[in-house]
Amino acid sequence: MTSHLTRLPAPDGVFPATAYTHVVLGTGRFVAISGQLALGEGGRLVGEGDPVAQARQVFTNLGRCLAAAGATFDDVVKLTYFMVDIAQLDAVRTVRGEFLDPARLPASSAVQVGALVAPEFLMEIEAYAVVADPGAPVTDG
Repeated sequence: MTSHLTRLPAPDGVFPATAYTHVVLGTGRFVAISGQLALGEGGRLVGEGDPVAQARQVFTNLGRCLAAAGATFDDVVKLTYFMVDIAQLDAVRTVRGEFLDPARLPASSAVQVGALVAPEFLMEIEAYAVVADPGAPVTDG
């Protein structure tokens, strides 16, 4: 598979990552996706108290936002997870595997926060992507 992105999972002198990539670089248009919550199309919470259901809705929303920018999850270079309970991160990573190729993970940060916009939300996830410019040279991803 070819890509406009290059992933460096273990730069010299940095302990190799297992659940993310340390460095992702690319050429193209930069896309920033605001933090997404577990809100369905009608604006109602999906999965109250259920981190798997909320993560699935958040990644669904991220996918829709990426599509609106002409991007896919393959174009994501960075995810930031804001978690009310960091112990639920494994559930989020499991759901992430339904949307992203585990062999081509983006750079990531996870932060436990005291609260989100409302207490029923367990997480908020934002994404950065780089979309290839048409006609740009392609390199091995």
